[in-house]
Amino acid sequence: MQLPAQAVAVAVLIEVVRISSLPTKLGTPYPGEVVAHWAGNEAADALALIETLPVGEQHRCGFSPGWSIRAYEDTLDLALFEAAFCFRCHEVRMHGTGVPPALATQFFDADAPSAQTLLALFREAAR
Repeated sequence: MQLPAQAVAVAVLIEVVRISSLPTKLGTPYPGEVVAHWAGNEAADALALIETLPVGEQHRCGFSPGWSIRAYEDTLDLALFEAAFCFRCHEVRMHGTGVPPALATQFFDADAPSAQTLLALFREAAR
């Protein structure tokens, strides 16, 4: 999976969000509870893991993401990008100032070991 390289290069903090519903407006943050903050090596490792997600095929579920990450640079102002993951339809939707249109919608193999590791990290963060 591709993340916006320039944004990843300056990201120092990731919020992990347990999504509760879809946003009412395109480009706004996904509603939900922030369940963890990952910084430093933990943030870098998570982004590296996400970049290893293999490309997959779309499955039909209507896009009902359960988790998202929001990446921030050191100013912690606006999120550089948010990526929402649906492990049922294998789709990731991203938005933010650093996200080129070509990366906004991607599909990943949710059954791949790296995807299952990411899902386990999300679940552990929510405990």
